Amino acid sequence: MFPTRAAYFSDATHLLRWTALAVPVAALAGSATALFLWALDEVTKLQWAHPQLLWFLPVGGVVVGLLYHYLGKGSDKGNNLLIDEIHEPGGGVPTRMAPLVLIGTLMTHLCGGSAGREGTAVQMGGSLADMLVRLFRLGHESRRLMLMCGIAAGFGAVFGTPLTGAIFAMEVLVIGRVQYDALIPVLIASVVGDATCSAWGIHHTVYHLDVVANAGSHAPLEALLLGKVALAGIAFGLGGRFFSEMTHRMQRGFAKLISYEPLRPALGAVIVIALVYLMGTRDYLGLGVTPPPDGQVSIVTSFESGGASPLSWLWKTIFTAVTLSSGFKGGELTPLFFIGSTMGNALGALMHEPVALFAALGFIAVFAGAANTPLACTVMGIELFGAHYAVYFAVACFVSYFFSGHAGIYRAQRLGVPKNNRPVQLATPRRKE
Repeated sequence: MFPTRAAYFSDATHLLRWTALAVPVAALAGSATALFLWALDEVTKLQWAHPQLLWFLPVGGVVVGLLYHYLGKGSDKGNNLLIDEIHEPGGGVPTRMAPLVLIGTLMTHLCGGSAGREGTAVQMGGSLADMLVRLFRLGHESRRLMLMCGIAAGFGAVFGTPLTGAIFAMEVLVIGRVQYDALIPVLIASVVGDATCSAWGIHHTVYHLDVVANAGSHAPLEALLLGKVALAGIAFGLGGRFFSEMTHRMQRGFAKLISYEPLRPALGAVIVIALVYLMGTRDYLGLGVTPPPDGQVSIVTSFESGGASPLSWLWKTIFTAVTLSSGFKGGELTPLFFIGSTMGNALGALMHEPVALFAALGFIAVFAGAANTPLACTVMGIELFGAHYAVYFAVACFVSYFFSGHAGIYRAQRLGVPKNNRPVQLATPRRKE
């Protein structure tokens, strides 16, 4: 049976309506992300120029803790609050989340904490989206899609990966299921958010993955290389699982040690400072995209032979877990890129394969396992590194996802389809407020 004219008209109306709703969300989220990325670059340069700022990390942590304690009103739940509100509307996403997470993340990086940036962009996008929901007086279902638009716009803008941002917003909510009802809104939001961020003059890091000349549009499938990629995928999945479990356990540990929440970052800061002087390097502070002055290890260097030590991934895991679990703000994904690319560097050397290829595989696959988003991460590999190794990207991400377990970095994720066909209870729906 062919669709009627009324059906076509309804589809066109739906497209126009969500274009009109998603574009302002994306424009706000993209602009906020541009401001954040510019400011983050400035505070990172300041931290590098004045390394003694690391000694102010405990003070900065307490300031961030006090801000969230007295002004946050639930904002401290971060990305989990957004996911909870999409699953089951509660008290809403406070508009104050956007400036709080911006200030908190910049303070963390100014003083040398090991954290990322996607959490800030996603939370700003979600907060601004909920502000527009109240302004436009939209219903519950529209609010759910608007929050997903905010996530997509923030993610697409912060990494310059609009397709990944759209898929991430649909995939991150429920393990094993993709929320295709949001397909059009999140795609519009992610594309416009990325375009808006770029229009402000923000440039993203370019990663080089060399491809043999005249090798065709796709790398030939080699059984031995596929086997090695699958083995590496297991390691990447276990690495993502290790990061998630360590962060959650440390968070519970800090809570037991210090009952007054604003003081927990001070203890985390002391541990980070002690680790820096114990190891004699600052390579594992900050974002880690490029090495600090006199530094040797970063995401960029991990694409080169000898650009990381065999245990670089472990040290970054520890530094980041301590920083975030104690209460500092930022995100997990850029540190996960660091962990994955340095682990890939080590595995590539061990397996006598190109370290750049395995660094790229680790870059996306550890993220896939820790966030339970294998489709988004496969597409991210294509957007960042090209489609030549697309099949290898998929193998690494899918295997990593399977071996990473059900508990990822986002506790609010619901379980849709168990990975191993055994029933697992991931999270209980929260009570309505």
